Amino acid sequence: MNTMTINGYQAVIAFDPDLQMFRGEFVGLNGGADFYAADVEGLKHEGEISLRVFLEACERRGIEPRKHFSGKFSLRVDPATHEAAAIAAAAHGQSLNQWATEAIRQAALAD
Repeated sequence: MNTMTINGYQAVIAFDPDLQMFRGEFVGLNGGADFYAADVEGLKHEGEISLRVFLEACERRGIEPRKHFSGKFSLRVDPATHEAAAIAAAAHGQSLNQWATEAIRQAALAD
């Protein structure tokens, strides 16, 4: 997975071919904070600046910087995928929710 942790906050890193630079974007925030650099050290430096500016703005406005997640989300899949997932869950002796939660957790940690 192309992520970087800066001061406890996760950022997704991608290459921007138009600018020929790497772009970082913090995720899980109540707003946007991104940064650009040509190399890893630059990303760390620029990320720290971007995060500091974002956190200072949140503090001034009385906004919680981190997004809160409820643990619930809706997922739409085609009927064949829904059926296959229900069968796989039953084969593992789990509810569809338990099975999907474990599949998502494994996929997220594997990257």
